[in-house]
Amino acid sequence: MSERGPFDLTGKTAAIVGGASGIGEAVVRGFADAGATVAILDANEAGARALAGKLGSAVTAVTVDIRDRAGVEQAFAGVVAAHGALDIVVCTPSINVRKPILQYNDDEFDRVVAINLKGSFNVLQAAGRIMTSQRRGSIVVFSSIRSQVVEPGQSVYAMTKAGIVQLVRTAAAEFGTSGVRVNAIAPGVVETPLTAPIKSNADWYNAYAAKSALKRWARAEEMVGPTLFLASDASSYVTGTVLFADGGWTAIDGRFTPPGM
Repeated sequence: MSERGPFDLTGKTAAIVGGASGIGEAVVRGFADAGATVAILDANEAGARALAGKLGSAVTAVTVDIRDRAGVEQAFAGVVAAHGALDIVVCTPSINVRKPILQYNDDEFDRVVAINLKGSFNVLQAAGRIMTSQRRGSIVVFSSIRSQVVEPGQSVYAMTKAGIVQLVRTAAAEFGTSGVRVNAIAPGVVETPLTAPIKSNADWYNAYAAKSALKRWARAEEMVGPTLFLASDASSYVTGTVLFADGGWTAIDGRFTPPGM
């Protein structure tokens, strides 16, 4: 553990998958501030390079499509070749097609599963091979409150986010004897470019805000602390768990407040 504290990432190499925007971008910035050498892995090459250019020589950009297993393996191998190790991997990407089950088509189903579930599996597998070999490391994969609670139109997205939880638990069981920890974060509603369409609908936006105990949406940077905790030595005995960073969304029913309360 660092003399500067358990959250210090000085000397650590972190790969942030999906780090060019949204929650991933916030994590890149937060980890760089914590002292890590950071590789941004993203399909958005221009966005990743632009962000790396703003943050200095300790941050680099690597283009990768997480649906491509060989490409993911090559990207992680490149990080190891450049920096000597892969200490932390954070996987954030996901997509959603909001549709009733009866209206879903094959292409929509395949696209959501390919990014959210197959992509997360590819990241876990490639990172796990490297980390179990070096006998250390921490992997953090983003799930969602939709792994536990749903609403109409969330069937395939919720299925993939629940699947991520079980992937993480299994990876934790398999990698633990090699000193590798694997955990998940389950955010609630977070203001990012991907949720902009909801924000533009006042009724929808306000309904989501009202559902949490804090009565507001999260900012992307509010996901940095939970991610840093799970990635760092601060959580050295935490593995196979899901950290809900949801403003209390899953803790309360919220449908009715009894009189006098």
